[in-house]
Amino acid sequence: MKESKKILFILILTILTMIGEIYFGFVSNSMALLADGFHMGTHAFAFGLTYIAYYFCNKYINSNKFASGTEKINDLAGYTSSLFLGLSGILIIYESIERIFNPLKIDFTQALIVIIIGLTINLISIIVMDFDHFHNHIHKHPHAHKKTDNNFKSAYLHILADLLTSVCALFALIAAKYFGWVLLDPIIGILGGIIILKWTISLIKATTVKLLDINTTKD
Repeated sequence: MKESKKILFILILTILTMIGEIYFGFVSNSMALLADGFHMGTHAFAFGLTYIAYYFCNKYINSNKFASGTEKINDLAGYTSSLFLGLSGILIIYESIERIFNPLKIDFTQALIVIIIGLTINLISIIVMDFDHFHNHIHKHPHAHKKTDNNFKSAYLHILADLLTSVCALFALIAAKYFGWVLLDPIIGILGGIIILKWTISLIKATTVKLLDINTTKD
């Protein structure tokens, strides 16, 4: 399956999940479902941006309008998407710190529903994207970063970030429910947010090198 088709499939899956969570959030008065539904909206926007970039790359692949080809369209989309990824990490850290000073009563049933939905969607998305070929390419070719599809990578990191937060939330939820470790939830949230920011910085650096044609070889 081509990258653009993979992204389109995940985009549709994310939008359907978003609509479902927001609808059932309103019906059941579940703030947890509503919050995760709107959070899915940010990922849908990022995947939409990724797909649009692929569309224009394919449309103008043989055009002479772009002096260095259409590859930079993907890099620009990857750079823009990385900014939203960074924003997601900052919001997670902010909300986690807020929870430390103003702890909320946890509805374990609602939280488990959201986590199970999120984990399922993330796992399906990761299986569909199959990012292994990028890792294999990098190991076989030391300079493979020059050919890395940063647009696809940014979409993958969005899913990976969501999977990370879901797994951390599940672990923290179990610890809070059975051991009373309520503070573990915001602490893990802060650590997860920091990891997401590290991924963001790495992606911003990679896309900036491509967009500005920075020579990374040593003299």
